[in-house]
Amino acid sequence: MHDCRQHTASRSNFLAAAGATATMLLPGARAFAQGAPRRLIDIHHHYYPAELLAVMQAWQAKHNQPPIGPPITTWTPERTLAEMDATGIQTAILSIASMHGVWFEADPKSVPALARTCNDYVAKVMRDHPGRFGLFATLPMPNVEASLKEVAYAFDTLHADGIGIPTSWGDRWPGDAAFDSLWAELNRRKAMVVFHPYAPNCCGLLQPGINESYVEYPYDTARTFLSLLFSGTLAKYRDVRWTLCHGGGALPFLAGRINSLAVNSREKLDVIAPNGIDYELKRMYFDTANATYAPTMAAMIKYIPVSQMMFGTDYPYVTGKQNVGPLESDGLSPDDLAAIERGNAMRMIPRLKGTV
Repeated sequence: MHDCRQHTASRSNFLAAAGATATMLLPGARAFAQGAPRRLIDIHHHYYPAELLAVMQAWQAKHNQPPIGPPITTWTPERTLAEMDATGIQTAILSIASMHGVWFEADPKSVPALARTCNDYVAKVMRDHPGRFGLFATLPMPNVEASLKEVAYAFDTLHADGIGIPTSWGDRWPGDAAFDSLWAELNRRKAMVVFHPYAPNCCGLLQPGINESYVEYPYDTARTFLSLLFSGTLAKYRDVRWTLCHGGGALPFLAGRINSLAVNSREKLDVIAPNGIDYELKRMYFDTANATYAPTMAAMIKYIPVSQMMFGTDYPYVTGKQNVGPLESDGLSPDDLAAIERGNAMRMIPRLKGTV
């Protein structure tokens, strides 16, 4: 369903070698190897309350899919804390992962209550483990009216750190005019909005036997940016802190193509992106979850300012170790590494300065 990869022996050997190289080259890596505490902030970390798991399992059964198993069904706050401690993650901001069929085809009338249950669950986990967790609140989208109510509850009552939202809902993307009032409210609040990728109706299991997470998720991240750009949403709502997962998906690789082909829309671009498409892309924020593979990071570092990057893991689909080791071997300066690991997240979420 997600970025669950079967790592080959050669891949494991590569990661081990990369980690060893990082230990030799980087002061931060040497400290970690010697057991010094890390202070990472993970802004891409998933959770699964029982009520959501029940809906997920019902969707699997309805579509003749095997029941969901570990690591999803075995997720607990205690297990995730053990993972965090083993990797040096001080704080993880919890969010919902992708949901097939728009909330797993649950009755739309039940979705607002389910979203509320999920958000309340994380709020309790935060109270039980002070300083270790945060919340990117989920919304009952595409129901805008109910989502606006949940935005108010999430920020004013639960003190959420931001909003976690899919890149699309079936066959609708965030630039849809119907969602304008939601972005207006989140703009007013200067909210952090994190888009987690999702396979739209057109492309889920498009090729039999090939999981949609391999390429459809990264492409839908690109579709989301283009939807926000060409609808004028980015130009209209400058105070929303738009954040794209997995290194921006396909965007760092497609930026040149998008720029060259968009010249045919020059008149429109003068209105929606007067400073250019590159400018709009580079003011997005990006996490590094499952994107620290050396060539991927090379593209990110070449194109995206380090000030816009934040550490993420995509746990439990990908472990912290799988993300940290390659990140440390990418040749970043100690200052840039510290900015990605925690500094940029503290700037985005100031309350974290008291916990890290």
